[in-house]
Amino acid sequence: MALDGIVMANLTAEMKDRLEGGKISKIAQPEKDELLFTVKNQKNTWKLLISASASLPLVYFTENNKQSPLTAPNFCMLLRKHIGNGRIMKISQPGLERILCMEIEHLDELGDRRTKKLMIEIMGKHSNIIFCNEEDMILDSIKHISAQVSSVREVLPGRKYFIPQTMDKKDPLTITEEEFIAVLKHAAAPVQKSLYLNLTGISPIIGHELCHLASIDGDHSANELTETELLHLYRMFTFMIEDIKKGSFKPNIIYKNEEPVEFAAVPLTCYEGSDYEAKTFESISTLLETYYATKNAVTRIRQKSVDLRKIVQTALERNYKKYDLQEKQLKDTEKKDKYKIYGELLNTYGYELTGGEKQLTCLNYYTNEDITIPLDDQLSARENSQKYFDKYNKMKRTFEAVTGQINETRQEIEHLESISAALDIALLEEDLVQIKEELMEYGYVKHRKSGDKKPKVTSKPFHYISSDGFHMYVGKNNYQNEELTFKVASGNDWWFHAKGIPGSHVIVKSEGKELPDRTFEEAGALAAYYSKGKDNDKVEVDYIQKKQIKKVAGAAPGFVIYHTNYSMVAEPGIRSEELK
Repeated sequence: MALDGIVMANLTAEMKDRLEGGKISKIAQPEKDELLFTVKNQKNTWKLLISASASLPLVYFTENNKQSPLTAPNFCMLLRKHIGNGRIMKISQPGLERILCMEIEHLDELGDRRTKKLMIEIMGKHSNIIFCNEEDMILDSIKHISAQVSSVREVLPGRKYFIPQTMDKKDPLTITEEEFIAVLKHAAAPVQKSLYLNLTGISPIIGHELCHLASIDGDHSANELTETELLHLYRMFTFMIEDIKKGSFKPNIIYKNEEPVEFAAVPLTCYEGSDYEAKTFESISTLLETYYATKNAVTRIRQKSVDLRKIVQTALERNYKKYDLQEKQLKDTEKKDKYKIYGELLNTYGYELTGGEKQLTCLNYYTNEDITIPLDDQLSARENSQKYFDKYNKMKRTFEAVTGQINETRQEIEHLESISAALDIALLEEDLVQIKEELMEYGYVKHRKSGDKKPKVTSKPFHYISSDGFHMYVGKNNYQNEELTFKVASGNDWWFHAKGIPGSHVIVKSEGKELPDRTFEEAGALAAYYSKGKDNDKVEVDYIQKKQIKKVAGAAPGFVIYHTNYSMVAEPGIRSEELK
């Protein structure tokens, strides 16, 4: 998920098209390691964000403004002095290095034309923005790197700028077939790793993609490849490089269950299966902004929900332990009926005892078989009988009490698991509001202080349109499930839910029409997807008309009962259009 040399090549092509010949109208430094350039070119105004952040280095065009500090940092002031109102003459990328070079022409104090270079290095934690003169002498940089920090290269004013050595890597744009094959023949590492270790600008995902295109196991040792495999791999490599040289890029993001997992400037065919979806973009900048905005949103919602998840998980673990203990207690009461029979048989055959016996063998008239009853030789037959009846009554009381407790614990576990499923579905911060309210209502979270305003609920159920035009609604939490089933749905609408596992209620509005098979399948897929079984290949789904659904008296919101239903096996997924 890093910006590799191919993504940088795509960015270079996009920047050349938009910025070359353009005039810099504004330079801002909203963060200590970030610049925002405003460039006017051919009646268009472009905003270019350049970040040298160690955690998230980026370069992309954006339409958003960022607030800058009242006093501009020194590096920003230096850039304004030299290249404010300058014209961008050339943008280039050395080889497939993760470096962009912007050559900017400006007028000096005497009115003479001068050229400066802005070197943008996107290299993970080593990322930097370096300002140089036309002789490649460093004037300043957004990060100063002294000899104490790096023995390889100092980045300080007055030092000569040079590109750091990349461990003798080969340039993919100029490597020959013989060099390519020789590199891999002498590499003991796996093929996909050997590709990105020995070729500049090739990332692990591109190494994986090349192996996939060549139908080679990427985990196989490179030096064990046959000549045929090496030639085929080289052919796939040259096809990709030719596209890069021609500027034929296809920026795309790979999503898994609506979450972005990878991006690239070339098609990624190595992600296969119904869980993965590729979305292409016209602009690499739009891709980067979309990818990181979505990724940050997913990360943020997980951070926001971490406290709620911990509360739910702690309560679940406590209830799991309680349930196991209650099951053990219940199992211990299985002997109660045996003790009752002992007591009855002793009352029937006790007259045969003379005293001091340790057991009695007699006919069990319930089974017509002989049975041996252990006795306390210090007690009479009647006293032994009463002892067994006392044991029976005690176990009976325990059985009745524990049976009720087990049902309560099971219901609490099902309720907590349903809340856990709702947390997995939550995509936005407002989706967490109702979940927290439910946890508060049932005592898992402390109630708000008197006078505190109750948060406004803005989260709404998912809304999809089936391929046949039917409206389908999916609850994001138990409150929404309850509302959809008993307020939104009418009698002849259809209700779907994953069988026997926590998940969302899915309602299909029938509008008095008969649903086509395809709509049943799409609704079933949604019910499977928005459940704890979403990662399974197949999920059994129950479906029934709403009029057959009953609310469980006294149960938590969203819990229902039904007796006559249909079932289907569905593949979890979203095969319908979502309405926002």
